[in-house]
Amino acid sequence: MRRRTLNLGTAVALLAGATAVFVAQPVPAVPPAAPAALAAPDISITNVQAHLTQFQTIATQNGGNRRAGSAGYTASVAYVKSRLQSAGYTVTEQYCSDCTYPSNNLIAEWPGGPADQVVMFGAHLDGVSAGPGINDNGSGSAALLENALVLAQQNPTMTKRVRFAWWTDEEQGLNGSDFYVRSLTTTQRGYIKGYYNFDMVGSTNGGYFINRITSATAAPLKEYWDSLNLQPEENVEGQGRSDDYSFARYSIQTSGYAAGASARKTSTQAAKWGGTSGASYDPCYHRSCDTSSNISTTHLNRSADGIAYAIWQLAVGSGTPTNDFSVSVSPTSGSVAPGASTTATVSTATTSGSAQTVALSASGAPAGVTVSFSPSSVTSGGSSTMTVAASSSAPAGTYTITVTGTGSATRTATYSVTVTGSGGCTGGQLIGNSSFENGTTPWTASTGVITNSASQPARTGSYKAWLNGAGYSLTETLSQSVTIPAGCASYTLAFYLHIDTAETTTSIAYDRLTVQVGTTTLATYSNLNKAAGYTLRTFNLAAYAGQTVTLKFTGVEDSSLQTSFVIDDVTLQAS
Repeated sequence: MRRRTLNLGTAVALLAGATAVFVAQPVPAVPPAAPAALAAPDISITNVQAHLTQFQTIATQNGGNRRAGSAGYTASVAYVKSRLQSAGYTVTEQYCSDCTYPSNNLIAEWPGGPADQVVMFGAHLDGVSAGPGINDNGSGSAALLENALVLAQQNPTMTKRVRFAWWTDEEQGLNGSDFYVRSLTTTQRGYIKGYYNFDMVGSTNGGYFINRITSATAAPLKEYWDSLNLQPEENVEGQGRSDDYSFARYSIQTSGYAAGASARKTSTQAAKWGGTSGASYDPCYHRSCDTSSNISTTHLNRSADGIAYAIWQLAVGSGTPTNDFSVSVSPTSGSVAPGASTTATVSTATTSGSAQTVALSASGAPAGVTVSFSPSSVTSGGSSTMTVAASSSAPAGTYTITVTGTGSATRTATYSVTVTGSGGCTGGQLIGNSSFENGTTPWTASTGVITNSASQPARTGSYKAWLNGAGYSLTETLSQSVTIPAGCASYTLAFYLHIDTAETTTSIAYDRLTVQVGTTTLATYSNLNKAAGYTLRTFNLAAYAGQTVTLKFTGVEDSSLQTSFVIDDVTLQAS
């Protein structure tokens, strides 16, 4: 939870204003559902604690914290992402470019249920620089992660779509969640029928607080805690201080659990909940002692189980789930010259019931164009490489290919292929100012990145791009938008990279350079890749033919011991 300091008069005014805002919201689109025939699962507190242990280890190995933009935060994202992907989720990292510490939100959506009826559950994954951030907010992040894993494991029939999110840069002003909501269209925001936030749900002297406790959106959360006779209260301390506020600003209905931060427990609260009257709910709030020892397993367990109850009440249907699956193609379009071929990945997912065998086929290709799959059938959850090949006589034009998956049901996805005419490749070297000798245009770079400093010599000429090398927490970027023509036989991105570091470890990646094309990460380098001189790095960008994309380098350095990522002679050759 982000800190906010107010004098008494301001606090009263804001609380009054906040009450008016929330009362004025329209009736929620997600009323509490009738009790589901399938009971919500018991979430293992042991498993939730295991996630907290991982967050503690990550902080210990990365300067003692998991602050947004730091190596500790990046490692936290990687841990959550790997667990979700192993469970079968399609996970998206969203780069928050205008965050105080630019870094990634993590979004995971379970594929069952209608896509225009979304119930969203979120927690901020970042902490403050003072400590590991285990209660604030490893607790909410871990409870949410284990709920996502249990949902995937049980794979019930879904009546609504469930979307999970782990936010960056909350501690600097709710920036990650605000960036996400702003990035949605009005229609996409309308799909979200409720957002539930979980921030600090394991406070050692905690209480039982619910955001907007009297709202219909809060009903399943309150219903579960009422069943335990916990007598929850309104989360007054947290109003406007966590990521639910980013959604409420756009009239999306919100609620959530909290166990309290720096405010003090009253004698009345101590009488009904136990704990110490007059002491903070979390005595280690925003301090170095916010470690894995700073957790009430009782509060954490009741919160994790309450999340499961809400998911099952709001989004899970009754009865035995029917076996079903989905099919998607990435990228969704491409181009091919006569006599050449291009590829795409066909992915499947089990959307309900059990995994099944899915046979793949294609239709809609013109004469002279063939489509093949390797393998030709997969178990739902698996993927196949689709190859689109054009003969020398294939007619020029753009065609829609329908990819069909056949199992217990039939599901389809589309792929648009452009067959270029003879001589259609208008290639050559596509990167402008590739050696950085002609100022900064057309590059967009952090101040001072493009430089002729003698401290790190260029590979050729006098200028190069030098990211990081400061020896303190620093994020720097270098990017260029490039249009990649269709119809060429090859597309090769190449650049020379020199990595110099003062880090002495041979096992821990403290500082990182990420190379992206669009939203796809091509490679990640770190202080572990240090080497004398420049090393040539090459990548095949044929999948982006016919598109305008952004090539981006992002360097993230932790709080000590410099690592320099020096780039020169960047080319993208189409031929």
